[in-house]
Amino acid sequence: MIQEIKKEDISQCVEVIRKSFATVANEFGITEENGARFTAFATDEGRIEWHMFGEHRLMYGYYEKDRLIGYYSLLIKDNEECELNNLSVLPEYRHNKIGYSLLEHSFEKAKELGCTKMNIGIVEENTVLRSWYEKYGFVHTGAEKYDFFPFTCGYMEKVL
Repeated sequence: MIQEIKKEDISQCVEVIRKSFATVANEFGITEENGARFTAFATDEGRIEWHMFGEHRLMYGYYEKDRLIGYYSLLIKDNEECELNNLSVLPEYRHNKIGYSLLEHSFEKAKELGCTKMNIGIVEENTVLRSWYEKYGFVHTGAEKYDFFPFTCGYMEKVL
């Protein structure tokens, strides 16, 4: 079941995000030494609290019983666009359509708030993830290499 995240859920959000993104880090050789700003290493309770209370992001979690097993946040922009962040599912729960359910939920919430376009950033080299997003209507819009990451940042968007 998908529910809005509450302050008391923040530590569970951090766990889901870090564990989920750790698989990407392992696959692509991203470490704390070469990519300290990568989501698997840079996410902590303070960051998620800032997203919730400072940026006023919408945050939703997928719960099985009382356990948070999936997560995403939406940053609403002033230009009728939004940014989908940290869509994640704990590795042991993947391939059960949970990511798809969260993605569809994010589309619905974004449309309800008047967003006409959704943007995301991914590890460009992660062709499996890129294909997954393309399957749901996202289009690749570009890539950029930053000195502080050992990978290329890929950018995608979907017209809602």
